[in-house]
Amino acid sequence: MDTNVIIAIVVVVVIAALLAIGGWWFGKSRKSAVDKSTEAAKAKADARLATEKSAAQSAAASAENAEKTKETAESATSSATPESPVATEPTPVGSAVTESATLAVETPEAAGTRMQRLKARLSKSGNPFGKALFNILAKDQLSEADWEDVEDTLLLADVGAEASEQLVEELRNDARIAGQSDPAEVRAALKDKLLKLVGTDVDRRLNADKEGANKPSVIIMVGVNGTGKTTTAGKLSRLLVSEGKQVMLGAADTFRAAAADQLETWGAKVGVPVVRSDKDGADPASVAFEASAKAKEANADVLIIDTAGRLQNKSNLMDELGKIRRVTEKNLPVDEVLLVLDATTGQNGMTQAKVFAEAIGITGVVLSKLDGSAKGGIVISVQKELGVPVKLVGLGEGPDDLAPFDPEGFVDGILA
Repeated sequence: MDTNVIIAIVVVVVIAALLAIGGWWFGKSRKSAVDKSTEAAKAKADARLATEKSAAQSAAASAENAEKTKETAESATSSATPESPVATEPTPVGSAVTESATLAVETPEAAGTRMQRLKARLSKSGNPFGKALFNILAKDQLSEADWEDVEDTLLLADVGAEASEQLVEELRNDARIAGQSDPAEVRAALKDKLLKLVGTDVDRRLNADKEGANKPSVIIMVGVNGTGKTTTAGKLSRLLVSEGKQVMLGAADTFRAAAADQLETWGAKVGVPVVRSDKDGADPASVAFEASAKAKEANADVLIIDTAGRLQNKSNLMDELGKIRRVTEKNLPVDEVLLVLDATTGQNGMTQAKVFAEAIGITGVVLSKLDGSAKGGIVISVQKELGVPVKLVGLGEGPDDLAPFDPEGFVDGILA
């Protein structure tokens, strides 16, 4: 065999051997690297899992400690704070009694202080018919035109035709006004005549304030929409609380969604509980029944039942008022029905008043917005037409701007 051929074969064999050895070594190195990489990844994953497990255990321990701390604090608070001595009344199905938070209870202004503000408020109000009358009557030698102006002023102030004619006739015949007029005497004469028309010998006390009043004494508030009836009910509760009475409110206006909430807001400020339905549109009479039962059970001094605003031409709604009264009287007698009238409506308010008087019977009138009205004569005409007294007047937007009606303060205010 040729030497070159042998050398070529040897070279090929050596190269093949070297390739085989290189391949084996490369494979072994690669496997080792993969194994190391796998082990590193596994170690890293194990470390992460261990960390997460440790964090979870730590969080669980912290939560458990926090819960134990909370329970300990609650236990300490419970043991340190005595239970309220007032028992919570059971709530029947379909109604709820909301108790006011004692921390937010306000002290309402006393009735006496309110009456002192009556004269000042009226003297600064848009209720000028007394001043207009005085300016006319203070003239010397009044002419027929002046007397016509007097009557027109009275009519514009809603004193009413009959009362206006009566007053003009009495003023004409008063010697203090005839001839050379002394302003002081004119004022005194006018005051006397107006006081006579307003009435100073009328008992204007709420029936709840009278001797031998029922306990609880029930007051039903009625009136058309927009007169401030629910607000007046809330203000009345403040007035009664200021006199030391235990008051409860019944939210029987279930047709207006915000009425019960509004009443609750008023009650919360002076610690007065409110009986209301737990659903909108409930039967008003059922709420009145529940409220009277609760008031009787709690031995409250006064229960004030707010009703929905009624339009006088809605006979079915007026019938509902009669139903509320009848149902309430199954538990308690109704001592008072107060008609809330907006003083700014004038003779339109008289039409409303007559319909309510026929539907449910009223025992007194509350005139709201009297301080902003030039129609203060409605005080005279409403009493003359209905035969019931004005018992309360609203003199502003403040929570304590409801006051017992004081005839002298009223007349002094409109003449000031």
